[in-house]
Amino acid sequence: MELRQYRAMLGVVASVGLGFAIASCDEVVTSDYEAMAVTTYTWRAEYRPQGVTPDRPREGRIETFETNSLVNMNGEPTVDPTGERDENGIWWPAIPPKPTVDDLEARLKDGEAFSEPLIDKSIEYSLTFDKAGETVTLPTDYSVYRQAVKAHESDQSLKLLLGAQDGYVQKAEIQ
Repeated sequence: MELRQYRAMLGVVASVGLGFAIASCDEVVTSDYEAMAVTTYTWRAEYRPQGVTPDRPREGRIETFETNSLVNMNGEPTVDPTGERDENGIWWPAIPPKPTVDDLEARLKDGEAFSEPLIDKSIEYSLTFDKAGETVTLPTDYSVYRQAVKAHESDQSLKLLLGAQDGYVQKAEIQ
């Protein structure tokens, strides 16, 4: 199964699970919170046994090379950014050096060939907040992150809707 198909399947499973879990969601109102987005660039290359066709992807493997990450806290980078800000207001690190042919060849196993390295771009969002006197950090998505950034800029509280078993922040509303 391709990574894309696997992610799509997980999304369907998560959506079905969310439908069953909405009844057990908690709401939290807090003025003590931090929104974090960690942006990452990673070089990856695929290695396959020679003679394997794309319709047999399980026989290949992915190697990870250089990676760079940058933490965005409440809409701002935590260090001087060497990368750029995207159209969504998220700061990105500089793209790490591309692996050389020597780097790629060093990871070859007998009978393998490698593909052209590709850059993988990813973001992980989380929200840290006070819940009944306890500091909690939960994963979230872009829309919750943006609401928290806007609320932080205007020094307002947030009403948070927590997901199944309080495992993630599903929604944020500025109060």
